[in-house]
Amino acid sequence: MVSDTVGDFIIQLKNAGMVGKKEVSLPYSKLKHAIADVLQQEGYVAEVSAAGEKAGKQLTVTLQYVDGAHRINDVQRMSKPGRRLYAKAAEIYPVKYGKGRIILSTPAGILTGEEARKQNVGGEQLFKIW
Repeated sequence: MVSDTVGDFIIQLKNAGMVGKKEVSLPYSKLKHAIADVLQQEGYVAEVSAAGEKAGKQLTVTLQYVDGAHRINDVQRMSKPGRRLYAKAAEIYPVKYGKGRIILSTPAGILTGEEARKQNVGGEQLFKIW
């Protein structure tokens, strides 16, 4: 059993891209779906879909490749189950000189750092991706 579902989710996406898989299927959760939707908007994954019902529901994420290279170079988990990290809107900085993104869980939902700054909301720093 995995105690860190977000960390497991992003590492599965990274590892699947490293071996050249086209898509990844995992157990569904609303949080994973919301994160996958944000990653789709930012261009890190191509498509997100959910299929099935109740306990058998699966989240399928189609990976994005650019010129044969996986779009996700690396991820860094920020807030972990043993240590939660929060940031105010003014404390959210660009990742990798603007080439990466930070994903936050805010009262306004799952947002990137740029969206959180525009809406002036802070929240839990889930992970950085570039």
